[in-house]
Amino acid sequence: MIEKRYLGIKDCAQYLGLKENTLYTWVHMRRIPYVKMGRLVKFDIKKLDEWIKEREVKPLE
Repeated sequence: MIEKRYLGIKDCAQYLGLKENTLYTWVHMRRIPYVKMGRLVKFDIKKLDEWIKEREVKPLE
């Protein structure tokens, strides 16, 4: 079975635990990495994981 690398809006929203409208807004504002494939907006899972890791808040020591 082939593993999905690119997610559509619905799958990405579920993956991140967001509403689809929030994701559409972030795409419009260019706040999240995405790829345009013709008219489709797709999200690379590897880039999303990197993007999440970059935003991790470290606890104070």
